[in-house]
Amino acid sequence: MSDAPRDTDAPPPDFIDSLKEVGEAGRAAYGSAKDTGRAMRALVSADFALARSAFGRALAWACVAVVFGASAWLLITGALIALMQRFGFSWLQSLSLAAFLSLAMTAFAAWRVSRYFDYTGMHATRRQLSRMGLFDENGSPDDDELPPGTPPPGTGGP
Repeated sequence: MSDAPRDTDAPPPDFIDSLKEVGEAGRAAYGSAKDTGRAMRALVSADFALARSAFGRALAWACVAVVFGASAWLLITGALIALMQRFGFSWLQSLSLAAFLSLAMTAFAAWRVSRYFDYTGMHATRRQLSRMGLFDENGSPDDDELPPGTPPPGTGGP
């Protein structure tokens, strides 16, 4: 290496030019952050809409569970017991079968309620916030993370 100055080297950039480049980079970063904020706001808005819809459906199915749980016992029991007594069933057998049918419908409605209440958990928003490092409770991966290729909840059902 020689101590002689090289003629092929470009002069260092001017201070004003450097400030302009830094300003442009700052504006680009701000624009990117603004776009990310808009996307996050749209995600939260869509997640709240899904939660609102799922809550309404869960409430409707909860009403179905209550109605069938209470009235099915009265309506089905009377008709089935009369029919089963005619066929020779005992009282115990008649009451047991009527109770089983009523409980089966109640269990189905309760399953539907739990399924729709799961949609109110805002899973997509929590996953995105966790990926951004916000509100990460344990620093561990989210348990609600879907395997690749799995559609999000609410896209494949009624």
